[in-house]
Amino acid sequence: MGVPVFILAGLLVHCVFLVSIFDIYFSSPLVHGMTPHQTPLPPPAKRLVLFVADGLRADSLYELNSNNRPQAPYLRAILENNGSWGISHTRVPTESRPGHVALIAGFYEDVSAVAKGWKENPVEFDSVFNQSKYTWSWGSPDILPMFAKGATGDHVYTFCYTAESEDFGAQDAAKLDTWVFDHVKSFFNSSRSNQTLFSALNEDKVVLFLHLLGIDTNGHAHRPYSREYKENIKVVDEGVKEIASMIENFYGNDGKTAFILTSDHGMTDWGSHGAGHPSETLTPLIVWGAGVNYPQKVTSQFFEDNFLREWKLENLKRLDVNQADIAPLMASLIGVPFPLNSVGTLPLEYLNNSAHFKAESMFTNAVQILEQFKVKMHQKKETTLSFLFTPFKPLSDSEQINFLKKTRLYIQQHKYDEAVSLCKTLINLALEGLSYYHTYDRLFLGLSIAMGFVGWTTYVILVIIKTHTNLTKTVQANNKESTVLFYAFTIVGMIIAFFLLIQARPWTYYVYCLLPVPVWYAVVRELPVIQDLAANLLSLHISQCIGFLLVSTLGIEILVFSFFYRSTLTIGLLIFAGWPVITQLWVQAKTTALIWTLLCVLLAVFPLMPVVGREPNIPLVIATGLLTLLISCFSLACCCRSENKHRSNEELKVYFYQMLSITLSTYVVSSTHDSLKNKQGLPVLNQIISWMTLASSSVLPLLSSTFLFQRLFSILLSLMSTYLLLSTGYEALFPLVLSGLMFVWINMEQEALQHYGLSVKPKLAVFNFAYATDITQFRQLHLDDVRRSFFFVFFIVTAFFGTGNIASVNSFDPASVYCFLTVFSPFMMGGLLVLKVVIPFVLVSCAFEAVQVTTQLSSKSLFLIVLVISDIMALHFFFLVKDYGSWLDIGTSISHYVLVMSLTIFMMLMNGLAQLLTTKRLELPRRTKHHST
Repeated sequence: MGVPVFILAGLLVHCVFLVSIFDIYFSSPLVHGMTPHQTPLPPPAKRLVLFVADGLRADSLYELNSNNRPQAPYLRAILENNGSWGISHTRVPTESRPGHVALIAGFYEDVSAVAKGWKENPVEFDSVFNQSKYTWSWGSPDILPMFAKGATGDHVYTFCYTAESEDFGAQDAAKLDTWVFDHVKSFFNSSRSNQTLFSALNEDKVVLFLHLLGIDTNGHAHRPYSREYKENIKVVDEGVKEIASMIENFYGNDGKTAFILTSDHGMTDWGSHGAGHPSETLTPLIVWGAGVNYPQKVTSQFFEDNFLREWKLENLKRLDVNQADIAPLMASLIGVPFPLNSVGTLPLEYLNNSAHFKAESMFTNAVQILEQFKVKMHQKKETTLSFLFTPFKPLSDSEQINFLKKTRLYIQQHKYDEAVSLCKTLINLALEGLSYYHTYDRLFLGLSIAMGFVGWTTYVILVIIKTHTNLTKTVQANNKESTVLFYAFTIVGMIIAFFLLIQARPWTYYVYCLLPVPVWYAVVRELPVIQDLAANLLSLHISQCIGFLLVSTLGIEILVFSFFYRSTLTIGLLIFAGWPVITQLWVQAKTTALIWTLLCVLLAVFPLMPVVGREPNIPLVIATGLLTLLISCFSLACCCRSENKHRSNEELKVYFYQMLSITLSTYVVSSTHDSLKNKQGLPVLNQIISWMTLASSSVLPLLSSTFLFQRLFSILLSLMSTYLLLSTGYEALFPLVLSGLMFVWINMEQEALQHYGLSVKPKLAVFNFAYATDITQFRQLHLDDVRRSFFFVFFIVTAFFGTGNIASVNSFDPASVYCFLTVFSPFMMGGLLVLKVVIPFVLVSCAFEAVQVTTQLSSKSLFLIVLVISDIMALHFFFLVKDYGSWLDIGTSISHYVLVMSLTIFMMLMNGLAQLLTTKRLELPRRTKHHST
């Protein structure tokens, strides 16, 4: 297999491994084909007003301020005198889109749907708005349109402000909420002179939805404990009071309006959301008005948290719900069918109605969820051979009929409590059954992917041994055996394909199940290599083999643990610091070894620091910019002092441009954050400089000399200018320390090469990337090259986890991108975050490219070892993926697998990018000098 074909095959295989996890764990749970069900009894309310205060934490609303007064006086009075209250528990990812889908549609959206966009419906789903007669909504253009698009007919109306209004750098984001309240008031005023609108507003089954984004925007910009965030809560409280009063007056205080106030997600102390911290998953829920229970006094109640005492609400019954339970509550209050895809359970304690109404509502809820179960079971039965189909036994057809008959009998006999209890049991069983059929093929697909993984890793190891070592002798393949082998594997593939075809499986199943066939065919073809390898291993001392295996296992386990505990990287770096002493390298290069040890210890500090974004420190970013400038000046002075005949004026100009770029970046960071602090927004000039710096950072290194240290230093300066613009604290120092260690690593590898007598030590000062690809100079792999590859993987993982973790990617700090934009744009902001993560990767990849060429190894040989190490890690995480436990555990385990698979694919691309950045050079057109005669 040629190099390009091998790389292409590797990319394809890893893309399949990566995508498989979304089919196995992230496939859409939605089913279609159910019929709507609604409670047969008349509802208590004719209309519902839903207030969603985006980004509002439960504790921020319920706690008392320093003067022992409520943050929101009106809402506090409501929960104490007029309505019911509790905490709504959200699920990961705690983002606006999935939060609103859970609230209004009653189901938890799968991650693959969230990734497809904020403003569209990647999957068709039903909602309370769709089931209503009319819905009017006001608020953000990121949220409202998706429910209007999902509705059948033309009865969901939206009124949005412009996307540009969502500016984190604006004077006061509370104006977004004021806009909503003002437009609702003018809407009701205009209806008095519009008979059609007036009639529509007086219909039954009407929903009014007010999406209030100001709190979320202020939380991102100023943090939840800021004056701005707390003032915004008061604005919302006052606005809710005015709207509630106006609506009651409009309808002549008919007592037929129900009100709900809640939030889509909370927010961390450092102003982000997306992960599963309690500050993100605990949101307030206050319900009052028609059909809602009044406050219930209690003498004691038990919850694991201590919030009741902190909020001084010990004597008022707290009614906690899951976020999806709010959709059936809304449907029950206004008498619309429960959303078809809802998995929420009606929270009966919020209802102030007859026991008969509660029992009928609960029965409707159970039948609606059971319908989904039946459709899901039917779908699975149709695509599985009858003798292989294993039904969900607790809910067989006879059990379903028994449950429904018994419940209906209890209701007829007025045994409402028994009916409710039976309905809850049926709902729990139906939800279990839904999960059972949704994950029905998981084991089967998981085993197929695992077989592919093991086969691919085995094949790569065999390729390394066969083509890059002297462990095996070349054996001519037996054509007859090869033909038999080919036909045998073809028959196996055909049997698998036929088996899938008769079950009408989706095309992705063919990919996952057939992939192991060619991979294992390639492995079995290398049987002579395996035999040679076994003979060689048997000739070695058993202690050497065991020692190598133990060290390799320990190294990979350290890498795996670092995904869970960042401090593991600190342990690894401290071991690295002692590497020159362990291998006696310090004897021949004392200064280099000392600098290596110091930089390892310095880098080991970063994983012990808090995750980036929690404590902004702009002065430290500015100090890093000045330090980078100082190092640049020192480097330039050394360059000018040395008698470098290869240096040209053009190269000096490039260095000056890069130093100017660092200076401008430092200035932009300082002035932008001062401007935002004074609520003057993002200066246009700063924005232009930031985008120009970003654009030039990929071009400027290509104009510099291709001599090793000059090119690497040029790459550092260019990337550093962009990284400074994306930094908010101590992380600005990270690429600088990492690059310092990378420079020393290149030198240390030269010493190691000489130490093991593998090569003559080349002069790095005159080493040129452009002439480093002579194939005749490449040597075979040595055992020490496994250690080189491990160092690279370790540094790549350190580049990612050195300043963050999985949660910090899910919930990043928008302040990182304020030099580029402050108006909310999830994909643009996400792209800039990815760039920030990529920059340390590029620095490590370029250093690894330098290590490869200076140690006279082909890029393919070392990279194959890297591939094996990362694939073994990925296999670890594949088996560590969870579908049980807390939602944070499930999300994190899947994120780990996706990340390590992405890293593997990413490292293939980084390898190519590093070669481009180090070897290619752009020549600027030179002006021709005209001499006068």
